[in-house]
Amino acid sequence: MPEKKFRLQFDKKQYSNEFLISLYDKMLKPRLIEDKMLILLRQGKISKWFSGIGQEAISIGVTCAMQKDEYILPMHRNLGVFTTRDIPLYRLFSQWQGKANGFTKGRDRSFHFGTQAYKIIGMISHLGPQMGVACGIALANLLKKNNKATTVFTGEGGTSEGDFHEALNVASVWSLPVIFCIENNGYGLSTPTSQQYNCRNLADRGVGYGIESHIIDGNNILEVFNTMQTLAESIRYNPRPVLIEFKTFRMRGHEEASGTKYVPDELMKEWEERDPIENYKKFLINNSIFTENEDFKKRSEIKAAIDTHWKKADQEEKIKVDVALELKDVYNVVDFEEIKPTKKTNELRLIDAISKGLKECMDRYKSMVIMGQDIADYGGVFKITEGFIKAYGKERIRNTPICESAIISAAYGLSLQGIKSIVEMQFADFVSSGFNPVVNLLAKSNYRWNQPVDVVIRMPCGGGVGAGPFHSQTNEAWFTKTPGLKVVYPAFPVDAKGLLATAIEDPNPVLFFEHKGLYRSVRQEVPEGYYTIPFGKAALLRTGGGITVISYGAGIHWALEVLEKYPDIEADVIDLRSLQPLDTESIYQSVQKTGKVIILQEDSMFGGIASDISALIMEHCFEFLDAPVKRVASIETPIPFEPNLEDQYLPKNRFEKEIQELYRY
Repeated sequence: MPEKKFRLQFDKKQYSNEFLISLYDKMLKPRLIEDKMLILLRQGKISKWFSGIGQEAISIGVTCAMQKDEYILPMHRNLGVFTTRDIPLYRLFSQWQGKANGFTKGRDRSFHFGTQAYKIIGMISHLGPQMGVACGIALANLLKKNNKATTVFTGEGGTSEGDFHEALNVASVWSLPVIFCIENNGYGLSTPTSQQYNCRNLADRGVGYGIESHIIDGNNILEVFNTMQTLAESIRYNPRPVLIEFKTFRMRGHEEASGTKYVPDELMKEWEERDPIENYKKFLINNSIFTENEDFKKRSEIKAAIDTHWKKADQEEKIKVDVALELKDVYNVVDFEEIKPTKKTNELRLIDAISKGLKECMDRYKSMVIMGQDIADYGGVFKITEGFIKAYGKERIRNTPICESAIISAAYGLSLQGIKSIVEMQFADFVSSGFNPVVNLLAKSNYRWNQPVDVVIRMPCGGGVGAGPFHSQTNEAWFTKTPGLKVVYPAFPVDAKGLLATAIEDPNPVLFFEHKGLYRSVRQEVPEGYYTIPFGKAALLRTGGGITVISYGAGIHWALEVLEKYPDIEADVIDLRSLQPLDTESIYQSVQKTGKVIILQEDSMFGGIASDISALIMEHCFEFLDAPVKRVASIETPIPFEPNLEDQYLPKNRFEKEIQELYRY
């Protein structure tokens, strides 16, 4: 009987029988695990399941082609990646039950985890950022000259996200040794490919980015392995990105609760007959490489191992609730050692102090990378990195395409490989284009799987320069409410240089705000050489018993100017310097002394940090207050560019009136 047209054709090439059987074993293992998990799901023993049944050949073929010390970034249908990397099954089962032997201490489920021990970096549900992370890992390989490849997975649905296109562009421009694997399985949840994209093949997208691309039958294990092995070996020594589209099909629902009723019966039947495991098994048996008895024995062995490991995980105690541990793990532990400044100083503007601080850190950390738009030959729009490319070379001072999301994700990838990086937002406003990886990838990394994040994002911000709604925001409040991020906002050159060094030393993601209105208007004697200033320690700039003034950034200078006009106002002036962590001790001590407090911020009022500080004072210092806590902020509009409108928007003039009224209260 002639084979049907959709039956798979296998070419054994030069591979030994032992190797051919090992591929079958590796595919069979995740399939049998899934069979077990589907039963346990119905029994309520696991909470959710994302099936990769029908796609096993891709995970196994790709993983077998990669070296053990090369990173793979899988998706939630790539169980075969984890099993082929020989992660103990009981640890996977513990992960799925939210137990301590898993990889996330019960904080995230399924395949949302990473493990440096097995060189696997798990996904976040937003899908796209992992493409940029792979770029960062590949960039680190390039910088280390270690001839390693990186592989990252996405589905056909994920190719519609901007992160996918940004990552392909970055990889192409930088010639990164990364293989982008698209598992085109027919549906994004229930949305068919016809509603996802309007081109014949997703691999065709590689042409637009100057990337080599291939289309592979994702159900044919030998085709997958052979192509991947050839490409991986090639890009290790001829670095470049490659895009692969695997044609396959998802035989079960997006997750089990969603079912497959939206799939036509004839389509489901066709792909059932293209099952990667059953077809490969028939090939092995028909070529006298394998027998039914050997298959039965292998299945029995795997099932027994699954049952043993499941019993071990099932008997493990449930996670013990420990609020102190939960709070502790939000941030990586900092072994901070304050380095005192020298007594020798030079007068510097704020912008010069930041530039010199960057240079000293580049000298101190020989692999550290700075990335941003126009920062190389041009020196950045504010000229902070002018001359850096001559001093440190184009590999460490990297101009980027306009793709904030991919670059922030790439910075995370560098961190995974032990390389510190700084990302310069051309303007703080533009971080909105990279908001997702900041708050969902960087911020949650240490809490989710104890992975430090050595990334500093520089944020030129603020008004007073007539730059309008898209170049003038002071948007620190977007991030102070996100656990896992640190937010620093210096107002003086001395602080900027020392805090920048601390930010770069810190193994947590830091947003470093730099008020561009202060860049060239504020001067100060700044110590020469490298020094650090601790986070969470405010500066007391003036002392007085009548009122507490709390501010940061340009607001501190406005407050000092007003107080110079009214020498009769005796005030403690607190420059917060860092907003997360916040120096509540200094705030409370001052408020308990003065009994009155006014908080000045450049940001608009509602949702700003002044509101949180006010609430903290009310909760902890209420009995010491002689007047209501006063907040002064910009008006509730976007920031305009016309000078009179901008003056009206900013709170400086209103602060002068409000502090006098509060002082007299």
